[in-house]
Amino acid sequence: MTHELKAIIEVGVEWQQQGHSIVLATVVQLDGSSYRRPGVRMLWNEQGDSVGAVSGGCVEKEVFRQAQSVFETGEAKIMTYDGRYRLGCEGILYILLEKIIISEACITAYQKHLKTRTSFVTSTYYYNTPQTISNKMGTVLQLDDQVFSLNDNFLEEESSSLLVFEQTFSPLFRLFIFGAEHDAAQLSRMAAQLGWEVHIIAAPDEQKSKKYFKGAASLQTPLFSEIDATLFDEQTAVVLMTHSLNKDLQYLLALRHSKPAYLGLLGPAHRRERMLSELMELHPDIDTAFIDRIHGPAGINIGAESASEIALSILSEILSVIREQEPMPLQDKIGAIHE
Repeated sequence: MTHELKAIIEVGVEWQQQGHSIVLATVVQLDGSSYRRPGVRMLWNEQGDSVGAVSGGCVEKEVFRQAQSVFETGEAKIMTYDGRYRLGCEGILYILLEKIIISEACITAYQKHLKTRTSFVTSTYYYNTPQTISNKMGTVLQLDDQVFSLNDNFLEEESSSLLVFEQTFSPLFRLFIFGAEHDAAQLSRMAAQLGWEVHIIAAPDEQKSKKYFKGAASLQTPLFSEIDATLFDEQTAVVLMTHSLNKDLQYLLALRHSKPAYLGLLGPAHRRERMLSELMELHPDIDTAFIDRIHGPAGINIGAESASEIALSILSEILSVIREQEPMPLQDKIGAIHE
């Protein structure tokens, strides 16, 4: 996912600046089932420090052991990990290990994509024969019309006969929280732990600072008329939780031309109906697609009582909406977990 790759690139750049060698591990193929699916990555430096994960924690020690030859020779290697005998996951992981250098040009182009919220693609070329060592294997980032190889030794012109794992990365998922009370702080903290980019929108008269909202990227205090509806795209969720019916309604009115993936209203159903009635009365021609994006009361029914539990309920609903999944106990799901 985008936030995981972002963390890997940021830490990788920091390690490079400190003079470390770094090896990227990418799960490129899976036969059977596993904790994580192809596309997950982790990064190691030669001292054994790491960021990211390719499993729930069982595989990483073996990945670092296998990476030693890559640190020494600079040649990419494919390794396998058979979870059928070690993890009980009934799957075989194919993991590409490659020594990488993230160029300044790549960093600049990548940061531009993050800022402009533009999708990009990675292509990882590999053999699926265990223990294959070859500089024909490697990962490239396709950023608009520019292609950046992460492995200086990668022979892309000779890789056409290899298998390729392609992955499209969407813009970072964002959560805009309208409100600045204690429950908003809990929601901010938990959403940030999911890797989401969190922004707090507070009324100009709120006496709160950004440090109150752990994990938040920003705290903004715009007037209702200053809210730019175009900011709220389909990689964005919104939750209105000011605890003021009038403020929530004013924010809802300001957002009526926006297209977020999810728009949650805190509070009971009768409060939602009152807000929607006033919205429809003021704007009878409002797009029904906007109404369909509204979820109120926000959250799924898990018996949540405390602020943290309510935050968990709301985040669970947001995930279910953006992943297009019906919330249910996994033991009741027919088929594989990730189907």
